[in-house]
Amino acid sequence: MRQFIADILFAQPELIAYAVIDGAAMEELLDHLDGLRPEHVCLYRGELKPGVEEVAPYLVRLEPNSRFFDWLIESGWGNNFGVFVLTDQEMTPLRLHLRRHLRVFMEDGTAKTFRYYDPRVLRVFLPTMLPAELTDFFGPVRRFLCENKDAGTVESFRLQAAALLHERTVEGNAPDWKPVSKPN
Repeated sequence: MRQFIADILFAQPELIAYAVIDGAAMEELLDHLDGLRPEHVCLYRGELKPGVEEVAPYLVRLEPNSRFFDWLIESGWGNNFGVFVLTDQEMTPLRLHLRRHLRVFMEDGTAKTFRYYDPRVLRVFLPTMLPAELTDFFGPVRRFLCENKDAGTVESFRLQAAALLHERTVEGNAPDWKPVSKPN
């Protein structure tokens, strides 16, 4: 599985692979970030309240032959650990963009945390969006990737002319992109 995912994430050398990891889904995340030292940053800003640091989302730059990448796939894949992002942006501008989507506002004006980095949310949420919303949500992101309910499958989402394309790749099979939405 590790090589299958690496082949997808690192196929385009002009793009940078990141993971948005849910600290609540990965109990040992902070230990591995501190010990293995991949480039990373918390998506939350400022000083965090006690207990929040452990469950916060983290943006981590991935390297194909790193111990952190190996650990992430071994421990996280199949456990809804987070999502992958492919982009040509460095970490700081990408973090600023991803942070914009951490809150949603309800009809009564209250703000709620939006956990789009949970693959169970992302897989359902993206196909419901209008083209302008998709364009805003993707911003500098070229592809979002995540696990499927079937752990042997990678789900990929990308935009083409403001239309959402979805790919479901099963290990050992060729990818097949299908349109999910049509542009305006």
